[in-house]
Amino acid sequence: MITASRTLLTYGRFDMFSQHHIGFLRRLSGMGQELIVGCATEAHAAAQGLACVMSFEERRALLESCRYVSRVIPLSDLAQVRTDIVNYNVSALAMGLEHQNQFDDVQDIAQVLYLARVPVSQNSHVSQAFAAVAG
Repeated sequence: MITASRTLLTYGRFDMFSQHHIGFLRRLSGMGQELIVGCATEAHAAAQGLACVMSFEERRALLESCRYVSRVIPLSDLAQVRTDIVNYNVSALAMGLEHQNQFDDVQDIAQVLYLARVPVSQNSHVSQAFAAVAG
């Protein structure tokens, strides 16, 4: 179990930032004191065969403005994961279930969590809140 004094780390592209991202980040932020987000650079995304609609700078700015995120770092290469965990004193690496077993090699230095994404239906209150503000 994650305690409130822990630092969590997660990675992703966070392209086309949506309520799914908000729900996932909110859930992670509730599991520790600090949430660090590694945002994929355009070069890293391209190396993974993924194109980004938004630039790295735009995605980084969005993440930095999210109240659930403590710090945003660039993700340039998956080889940096171990170094990031050590450099930022991370207690737990949290990723979506779609990454199951991909980060098990760092379990010797941090807890690794694979979490289900929050379905849209469970985030309907977020949509309602946005509608209330916009209305």
